[in-house]
Amino acid sequence: MLSKSDKILAWYDQNRRHLPWRSPPGVRANPYHVWLSEIMLQQTTVVTVKPYFEYFLSIWPNIKVLAIAPLDDVLHAWQGLGYYARARNLHKCANFIASEYNGLFPEDEKNLLELPGIGPYTAAAITAIAFGKKATPVDGNIERVVARLFAVTEPIPKSKIKLHELACAMTPDERAGDYAQALMDIGATICMPKKPVCSLCPLSGECKAEVKGNAGNLPNRVPKKKKPTRVGTIFWLSNDKGEILLRRRPEKGLLGGMVELPSSDWQENSLTQKKTFFDAPEKIIWKILPGRVRHTFTHFHLELEIATGQCIKPELIKGIWSNASDFGNYALPTVMKKVVAHALKYKD
Repeated sequence: MLSKSDKILAWYDQNRRHLPWRSPPGVRANPYHVWLSEIMLQQTTVVTVKPYFEYFLSIWPNIKVLAIAPLDDVLHAWQGLGYYARARNLHKCANFIASEYNGLFPEDEKNLLELPGIGPYTAAAITAIAFGKKATPVDGNIERVVARLFAVTEPIPKSKIKLHELACAMTPDERAGDYAQALMDIGATICMPKKPVCSLCPLSGECKAEVKGNAGNLPNRVPKKKKPTRVGTIFWLSNDKGEILLRRRPEKGLLGGMVELPSSDWQENSLTQKKTFFDAPEKIIWKILPGRVRHTFTHFHLELEIATGQCIKPELIKGIWSNASDFGNYALPTVMKKVVAHALKYKD
């Protein structure tokens, strides 16, 4: 009688997805491709990632080339993928591997965990997929498959440890990388969040949730807290050449290292006018444009008003002066692109 892992691998051999970072059957995957794709895929869909992955490879075909690239270029190419800390850690990790490992990824899961931006899931994925060693990456797709297979009703995130233990117990000694990718594919194409197609699953009949008729309701999740709304003011400061002031955010923190228009603090309570303009890059008369820009981050909503003004002493202002038409040369996050579009629409 075939084991669960045997059935899953047999299904994978016939139904595997063809993805640009996957190697052909029987060929060991390129560790650089596995790492790059896994970092990009964090909290992002396969459809979104495909063109970014191919674009990165066209510019930086290996990790040594990526390591010597300016961080600004990497952040610029990352625009649209979000969660920019991933891009910063990607660049930092490339530098570390190039300098400390001569451009070769360490094959040990423990050593991979010591690299910037690589957590337990990514380390296990690289170990299994790129190096063919037994390891168990557990992403959202795999959590869902395992929760249904064993009818785990305890909600996520409380059940994460249990789900990981169950997944590890199923991992075969051979072809661990194919097995992990098979579970990912089953989760993405069959065991989908809302409408699982149980009849197509290689484990149909063995899945406890399917037997109970509640597969579509698992895994349970702790209800998300309502996102707070923060507010702030963006300063659109022009000089006598018509250039606009930009600045770089601190390396650490939200949107770290990205280029933006200067702004006040972003906080939940509305700012007083005195506090708002205390944060302004210059003490001048500011004009508030109609409307607000709204953007949603992972943990909060953001509403921004835009204040415009004419700089009196540009030589005293620290930052980047640029024509709005040249903003595309800088790594502006999505929220700032919204601000620019709003400002250009309403500004005189």
